[in-house]
Amino acid sequence: MEIIADLHIHSRYARATSSQINIPNLEKWARIKGLSLLGTGDFTHPSWLKELKENLKEEEGILKTESGFSFILQGELSNIYSQGGKLRKIHNVILIPSFEIAEQVNEWLSNYGKLAADGRPIFGSMNCVDLVEGLKKISDKIEIIPAHAWTPWFGIFGSKSGFDSVEECFKDQSKHIFALETGLSSDPAMNWRLSALDKYTLTSNSDCHSFWPWRLGREANIMNLNKLTYDNVIKAIREGKVSTIEVDPAYGKYHFDGHRNCNVSLSPKEALKLNNICPVCGRPLTLGVEHRVEELADRPEGFRPKNKLDFYTLIPLSELIGHAIGVNQLYSKKIFEIYNKLIDKFGSEYNILLNVSMKELV
Repeated sequence: MEIIADLHIHSRYARATSSQINIPNLEKWARIKGLSLLGTGDFTHPSWLKELKENLKEEEGILKTESGFSFILQGELSNIYSQGGKLRKIHNVILIPSFEIAEQVNEWLSNYGKLAADGRPIFGSMNCVDLVEGLKKISDKIEIIPAHAWTPWFGIFGSKSGFDSVEECFKDQSKHIFALETGLSSDPAMNWRLSALDKYTLTSNSDCHSFWPWRLGREANIMNLNKLTYDNVIKAIREGKVSTIEVDPAYGKYHFDGHRNCNVSLSPKEALKLNNICPVCGRPLTLGVEHRVEELADRPEGFRPKNKLDFYTLIPLSELIGHAIGVNQLYSKKIFEIYNKLIDKFGSEYNILLNVSMKELV
C-alpha cells in the first residue's frame, strides 16, 4: 500500500501555533490533503500526550482515531549547547513506537528540561551525542532524524550553529542516524551534491504550525508498505525506501542569504560580491541553505547518485488556484470555493497534484 506521511508537525502546545490544532482538525485536513499517516507532534508535552492517549488507540505502533485515521508518536527536541568553541542549536525529530516508551522518554527528558514549557522543549545541558545515547538506551526502535538539516539557526548543517558533518555532531552515536530531513529550503537534488550524505535516507515534512492544507503536508514522504505498522515505517526509513514531496527550495525563507529585518535577500553569488555583508545595515549576512550547500558540496549541480528514488516538487493547490485567479490571500473565499469543488470531485489535494491530468481539471 502507498502511504503518504507527514512525520513532523506541532500541536497547539508549541510556540507560534494555531490554538485550533486538535485531533479532529488534524484528521479532517490530513484526509483532504491526501495524507495517510501524520506525526502527532509534541508527544513530550504532558497535556498533549494525555489528549493523544484519550483519543487514539494503539495498534502495532500506529495510533488510530475512531474512524481509522493513522498517527505516529512524534516530537521535536531543541538541543542548545557548546561544542568546539561554538554555540550549537540543533533540532531533531523523534519517532516513538508506543505510549509506554513515550512515557519513559519523557521521564528521562524531564531531568534536563521543562517539558510543559513548550511543545518543542529546549535542553540547554545536553548535547546531541548524549541525546541519542540516552534515547537508544530506552529503546532501539526510537528513530532520531536531524530536523530541517540546512536551516541557518537550528539545522545540523546550518551556517550559524551547525556542523560540517553528521559525524562531527553525533560522534560515536552517528551509527544510529539513518535519515535527514531536507527542510523547506533544500531538496534531494541539493543534498545529492554531498557524497557524505549518500548513506542517509532523505525525508521531508511540513513542520507545520497549523492544520491548513497550505501548511499541513506541504512536504511529505511516500512509502510503499505491505502493512502500516511502526516497524515497517522505520524499516522503510532505515533502508532508504522513501521518496519525498518537496516545495521548490526557493519557497523556503532560508534558501537565500539575507537579513529579514533589512528586507535583503541575495543569491550566494550576489552575497559574495558584497563579502557577505548586508548592504543595508553593514552587518554579516545570515548565510542561507544554498550558500551552505555550496560550501560543503563535493559534486556539481545536477549530480544524481545511483539508486536514489525520484522526488516530486509541488506547490500547495490553494496557492496555485490563487495565482491562477489573481488572489494572494490564502484564506480567500474565492480560492476555497474552487478548492472545495476540486476536492469533492477528485478526493484529495495530492490526488489532484500527482494523478489528475490537466484535461480532467479543465
